[in-house]
Amino acid sequence: MGDGGLRYDRMVERALRGVMHDALAHAAKHGLPGAHHFYITFRTDHPKAQIDQSLKTRFPQEMTIVLQHQFWDLAVEADGFTVTLSFSNVPQRLVIPFAAVTAFTDPSVNFGLQFQAVSEGGAPASGAGKTATAITAKAPEQPKAVAPAKPAKPAAVTALPKPADAPAESAGEKVVTLDSFRKK
Repeated sequence: MGDGGLRYDRMVERALRGVMHDALAHAAKHGLPGAHHFYITFRTDHPKAQIDQSLKTRFPQEMTIVLQHQFWDLAVEADGFTVTLSFSNVPQRLVIPFAAVTAFTDPSVNFGLQFQAVSEGGAPASGAGKTATAITAKAPEQPKAVAPAKPAKPAAVTALPKPADAPAESAGEKVVTLDSFRKK
């Protein structure tokens, strides 16, 4: 769409990232209500993502984090968020730009969003796939965080392997992608 036309795909992507921003901002201010919890998948190789080198070595391209019972210092800005999580009983501070996020789900209410990773200039990151996808049916099953052996040291939040590329559509599920509305 280099003709200067309206880029609805980018507008929708920005709006859906705003939903994620607002959910995280609410959690930062009020905590997570009830059974709400978030699975957030992001590109570790995004230029503005900041994670410890040991995590980057284990997850060179993408990783999923869980914000549920034990996370600290969640701060949300206009362009991303920071949070401290425990990995093998070692606290790690993560800086995650919203442009690096590829999936955001709240399985407690069967809500999820999938995004295209965005480079610094606002263009799709290399190797990025489809534009934003809203998943309003059952979110994919995710492994549960493992409780620590010693209750005194928090380790309820762990990095998870990347979920399947896209949830399989089954009875009752409806996945709508923006690609289906694009001119070919």
